[in-house]
Amino acid sequence: MNEAKPDHLKSAPTALRSAIRRARVESAEQSEAVAELREAEIARLELLLEAVRPVLDQAPEGIELFDPGISHGERPRLFLDMISFVELGHDRRTYRFFQDTRHGRVLIAESPLIERTVVAMTNYIARRLVEREQALASDWRSRETPTSSLKDLTPGARTAAKPGGAPQAKAAVPTKHGWLAVAGDVFGFLLVTLGTATFIGLVAIGAFAAWDKWGRAVWAARFGPPPI
Repeated sequence: MNEAKPDHLKSAPTALRSAIRRARVESAEQSEAVAELREAEIARLELLLEAVRPVLDQAPEGIELFDPGISHGERPRLFLDMISFVELGHDRRTYRFFQDTRHGRVLIAESPLIERTVVAMTNYIARRLVEREQALASDWRSRETPTSSLKDLTPGARTAAKPGGAPQAKAAVPTKHGWLAVAGDVFGFLLVTLGTATFIGLVAIGAFAAWDKWGRAVWAARFGPPPI
């Protein structure tokens, strides 16, 4: 027995399909909008990279502190080095220049103008180069021998301690106390040798006396005439 369905139940599948279709269209539109915004951010960061490139080209050769590049992620960023980057604000037009420090992330500059952002990045590049020079100078000084310690050394040791000074090897001359120590060692060795020889001689004499007193008789009683 078939029962007739109400009219509002008959139209439900059609309404659901329409809602799903509308949701898909809205999702696609949002995805397209997000992709367009991301592409716009990347384009603005590329303009900033082109503007700061001449400044980076002026850095001394052989220095690998700076390696600029744009990361194509959810939030595109222009990295200047390992600890600094530029990203766009919520309005997608303002440049925000950050640096990661031991105390957290610090905002160095914020401006919608490329020129001002390039000035802030130029000052940052200069500070990083000066910090590198100071670190190299500090490392070089730490390897030097302090002047105050050189004054306390003898002339020969001072020459050897200076950079490029070759130490001069000299034969050790025994002092008076050194001769006494050597003589004491020789005398002790002689005493030990004489003591050992005396002990061996006493043991041999005792053994011969015991043989002469008891050993001959025991040997003769058991084995016959003694050998000696």
